[in-house]
Amino acid sequence: MKQNRRRFLKTAGAVLIFSGIPVPAFAASGKMKIGIVGSGRVGGTLGSVWVKAGHEVMFSSRNIEHDKELAARLGPNARAGTPRAAAAFGEVLTVSVPYRALPDVGKELGELLKGKVMIDTCNPFPSRDGEIANWARQKGAGLASSELLPGARIVRAFNAVGYTRMGTAHQEPGRVGMPIAGDDAKAIEVASRLIRDIGFEPVLVGGLAMGKHLMPGTPLAGERTPQEIRRIAATLN
Repeated sequence: MKQNRRRFLKTAGAVLIFSGIPVPAFAASGKMKIGIVGSGRVGGTLGSVWVKAGHEVMFSSRNIEHDKELAARLGPNARAGTPRAAAAFGEVLTVSVPYRALPDVGKELGELLKGKVMIDTCNPFPSRDGEIANWARQKGAGLASSELLPGARIVRAFNAVGYTRMGTAHQEPGRVGMPIAGDDAKAIEVASRLIRDIGFEPVLVGGLAMGKHLMPGTPLAGERTPQEIRRIAATLN
């Protein structure tokens, strides 16, 4: 147990390395521009609560009419566009698509991903996503996503909590922890701010290699307090 905890702390410390690439600075108001790639249950819910928290959000998916309707309901801080438009608009991107679609996302967005902070909510499910899910699970979802989305500064988050909870955490700020994993300290800082803005308390469990633990069926899945997440994460490797 002590050895695992030392390994966890070493990994967590290792991610606090700046890459030298600028990340967006928060305006005095704290408002950010967020591009949502995949505005289904997860992406649509997250984008909606970020709009309500005062951020500007562009929704995108394969159904532009759905995105326009969603944006119209949310008001002037919400808009709709193509995935490329959302990637260009967002200082931060959130990708929420079936895992099998990630290779297409990487190809379609291409150079727009370079240096961009990206919150990766995607989980690989073999029954839905096929062989790519088996590969991602073997490699580890965090490392697999970074390979499929080259150039993005990925933080895995919102992988282990149901989408309905994502829309209500602000009612009890800080009570529910959100395990996250990433290798870029500034990207983690930006993602953590956005996570707190909608009521969760972010808990860094380590680098992207630890992203394999952030999905349903793992010990970190489900609704847990920040303290519980830290205790469990310290036993994982």
